[in-house]
Order: sequence, then structure tokens, then C-alpha cells
Amino acid sequence: MPTDCVSYQDSGYFSKLIVDYLDENPKLKSLYNHHPKIENFEKQITEKRANYNGENRQIVVAELEKQYQNIDVSKATKQNISLLKDQKTFTIATGHQLNLFAGPLYFLYKICTTINLCKTLKIKYPENNFVPIFWMATEDHDFEEVNYFNFNNKKIRWNAQVSGAVGRVSTTSLRAVFEVFEKVLGVSENANYLKNLFKKTYLQHSNLSEATRFLVNELFKNEGLVILDADVKSLKKQMIPYFKSELLQQKSFQKVSETNSFLSEYEIQVNPREINLFYLTDASRERIIFEDSKYKINNTKITFSESEILAELNENPERFSPNVILRPLYQEVILANLAYVGGGGELAYWLQLKSMFTAFEITFPMLFLRNSALLITEKQVQKQDKLNLSNADLFLKQNELVTKKTKELSDLKIDFLEQKLALKLQFEKLHVLASKTNKSFLGALKAQEKKQIDGLDNLEKRLLKAEKQNLSEKLERIVALQNELFPNHSLQERIANFSEFYEAFGDKVIEKILFQLKPFSNNFSIITN
Repeated sequence: MPTDCVSYQDSGYFSKLIVDYLDENPKLKSLYNHHPKIENFEKQITEKRANYNGENRQIVVAELEKQYQNIDVSKATKQNISLLKDQKTFTIATGHQLNLFAGPLYFLYKICTTINLCKTLKIKYPENNFVPIFWMATEDHDFEEVNYFNFNNKKIRWNAQVSGAVGRVSTTSLRAVFEVFEKVLGVSENANYLKNLFKKTYLQHSNLSEATRFLVNELFKNEGLVILDADVKSLKKQMIPYFKSELLQQKSFQKVSETNSFLSEYEIQVNPREINLFYLTDASRERIIFEDSKYKINNTKITFSESEILAELNENPERFSPNVILRPLYQEVILANLAYVGGGGELAYWLQLKSMFTAFEITFPMLFLRNSALLITEKQVQKQDKLNLSNADLFLKQNELVTKKTKELSDLKIDFLEQKLALKLQFEKLHVLASKTNKSFLGALKAQEKKQIDGLDNLEKRLLKAEKQNLSEKLERIVALQNELFPNHSLQERIANFSEFYEAFGDKVIEKILFQLKPFSNNFSIITN
């Protein structure tokens, strides 16, 4: 099996902003607090301890104990919930939408990175405790983003008409999805485990929030992971002053807009609204808009005066739901959090928020890029070895891979550089001659030079094409393997679900992922069974 490493920066799968962040480009220094190095956590701990409202510890623990009442809680998770009361305990958080059956693999990679980071920090800073938190995005209302998962190139989709926060969506109609999944799974022991896991998750829990908590707890309970649903009144009460400020002063719009202007050379992930709050009920989640001196709930007839909406906020804070701009602030206000673990797209929008956090006087967390991995079965490793493919080869764009391997496999030298250099030397001598005669000769000489160089380029391309045809059988096997590992020419982790690898890896799949992912490594992990 190849042992070469592929860095995130060299993989070609991360944006310029994230590459510059990983490389500590000085231009971005103002957009984060401390770069995610283990030695920088000491400063982050000191700042968070000084800035965090310790009373929130008891409130968070009380809410977690309530949420875990009807679930099988491991000793490790119970202990971590209890530790959250301790002033020396800090959290490392990640979060995600409530994807059906955990969605793409990176759902799990985020959690594994968070767990491993806590373990690493405990070794470095033994006087403190570090608790991994999974923040469920229960208030999100984009059902189309969570209602499916992929299994062996088949999309398993949940077709339902829903509105409002996805965490509150009933799971009743998921029996039809289970029947589809059951048919494609097969009858192996591992397949039967997946069937039972799906049934226990979705057919024995009433809504998507409860189901997702059960699934994530089932997969990670022995690691002490703590799962939090923040769509509750007790936690939203702590946000009343911040939501009030958002309604009246709209600081987030101003600050994030300024940062977006600063980031103009990069692709912007999110754009702020004037008010970055939704009004949340069981049936809907709609934007709050300030218009004609009134606060209006979009797509409804509900309106509030200033005094009315502030009264509503004080009495029913659970009805106010932060959007992608304010949700990170909510997390950092209620948790004793040091770092957020996310993918490239997430960290890109977090980098837009630093000045907003400063305006609200809340410590900005360290931004930690989750680990990425490529799961390869033993059979695929054997194919890779037989085809003499390095790990770096697999990450090439397909046309680059085919060209590279064609040149390596061909008995011919498909490179006319030597001929081009010789031609260039000949024309340099002719240019000396041209400088001594009429300018019209110089024009003819330049045209002839370009024609002959272009001719060599064309011949090189024709030779490459001919060799691709001669080597088509081997190249097709190379392309087939890459397509298996990079479905739809994308990273496996963005498409494939853990269930298809559970069939190959068995019940050790989570254990293998946890063992292989190294939180301070900026290289792709190659994981095989």
C-alpha cells in the first residue's frame, strides 16, 4: 500500500481562503483569535475562562440531564456531562445538520476529530478537562439538504412534505424509507446490524431530533460524546440580551458586511441579513424583517411593534432562532468552548464573524479544520498497488491522472521539450540575422517561429492521444478505481455514507476512523480494512 501523504493544501479540494488560513497568511490574522496549534490552547483557555459566564454551566448541565433522560447513557458521557459544572472543564464543539442516517462520511469525521482533539488536549493540559460536544442543528429548516443519504451509488430519499425546524419533523413516514434500504442491504450479519440500527433510530423515535441523538449516541457513546439540542427555552433565555441587540442595533449586519468587503478576493460563504433571526413555531421558521417601523414575520401576517417584539423575546425566547450568522454566537455564549471543528466551508464563514464577536464582547473560538480521510477496502488497495498508483495520483483531476499515467506507461517519450529547445536555438540565430535587415523579414520570421512551435505542440498532443488509445485497457482500470474512490469526481467523504463501509469494515469502522484521524495533521488519512 502506498505510504505517501497528501496535504489538504495540495489536494486541490480546498478553497484559496482555507489554504491561506492553513498557511497562516498574514492577511487573514485579523479574522481569527489564535491559530489552531496545541501550544495556543493555553491562551485560549485563559481568555475563555475570564470571559465566560460561569452560571451557564449549571443551566447547560441541567438541560443536558433532561435531554438524556430517556436514552442509554454511557459512563463516559455521564461523567463528561457532570464535568461541565467544573470551572476547569472546557468544550470542543462541532455541529451538523440532522442528515438522514448520518448523511455523508464527513458527518462522522467531524465528530471523530472533536473527540480526538479532546484526548490530545487532556494529555497536553492534564489540569483541565475537555468535553466533546455535538451541536445538533435542530432549528435548520432546509429539509431538502437532510432528507437523503447515498448507499452504493443509490440515493435513499425520504419524500415528505414538511415545514419548520427539521428537528421537530415526525419520523412516521420513514418506514417506507426503511423498506427501500432493507432491500438494497443484503442479508449479511453486518447488513442486519444496519437494518436494526435504522429501525431503532427512526422507527422507535418520534421526531428527527430524538432519532439523530439516538444514532450519534449509539455510534459514539463510549467516547464520552455529549450531544446537545439547543432548541430549548432554558438556553435561549441566555441569549435574550444578544437577540435584543440584534433586533435594535443590527451590529452583526454591519460587522460581517465590513469583513466581507475585506475578503473581496475570496469566495464569500454567507451574506448577513439586516436582522439575522428567524421567528420559530412548530409549523414554520420565517425571517424577522424590520419594515415601515414594524417587525414583520416573513410570509405571514404577524407583525410586532418594538415594544411588542421585545416583550415576546422576554416571554418566549425559544421562538427566536438564530441563522447561520448568529448561531455560532449562541454556541459560544452558552458553552465554555475553546474551538469549533468544521469543514472548509464552515470555517470560511466563521472567518467572516470575528469582528461581530468582538462587538458582542464574546471570545472567538479557535477554528479547527476537521480531519479528512479516504476509506479504501483491501481489494481496492490491491488494485492500487497493481496499477502502481500513489495516493497523490488518486487525488489528481482525472484528465491529469490519465495524462500522467500515459506518459509513465508509454515506451515512447511523449515530451517534445528537447525539440522545442533546439528549434528555439535555431530561431535565436535567425533573430540575430533579422536584426541586420528589413523589418518585414522580422515579421515573417516571428510568424514562422510561432507556426513551427505550434506544430510541435500539436504533434505532441496527437502522440499523447495515440498512446492513450494504445494504453486504453490499463487506463480504463485506473479511471475505474479513481471513480470508485472519488464518486462523481468529488471527495468520497462528501457523498458516501458510513453504511456502505460498515459492510466492508464491520463494527470496527468507527474505531478505525478514530484511530487513524490525527487532529493536528493537515494530511488526508488513508484508512483501509
